[in-house]
Amino acid sequence: MDKHWWTVCALIVAFCALAHFDTVLSARACCKLTGKPGVCPRRRLGYGRCAEFCSNDSDCPDKEKCCSNGCGHECMPPYVVKRGGCPLPETTPMCAEYCYHDGQCPGDQKCCRTTCGHACSEPC
Repeated sequence: MDKHWWTVCALIVAFCALAHFDTVLSARACCKLTGKPGVCPRRRLGYGRCAEFCSNDSDCPDKEKCCSNGCGHECMPPYVVKRGGCPLPETTPMCAEYCYHDGQCPGDQKCCRTTCGHACSEPC
């Protein structure tokens, strides 16, 4: 009699698993999750907030992407490389990290290395 109940339980579990798997596949086929164009910016040193503010790009506004911050995920503008080159670091001697990639700089400005950090500069 015990084998009978084990068989019934195994069949019920298998049926539930199959039903769940079929539901997941149907949802994926119906609602394909597509990522937005662009690449997530390089993570800053250290860790970001340890929380999940998004799970995919469709959770983010406008052109932002759902990116890892080192501990969780949050919406960030994608990494952008603008045309032109950066001036020599001597011309922008600011000592701080004002940007991490070109997409954070206004207009045509690029995120360029300074003598001790990065700052937005006009391209050369």
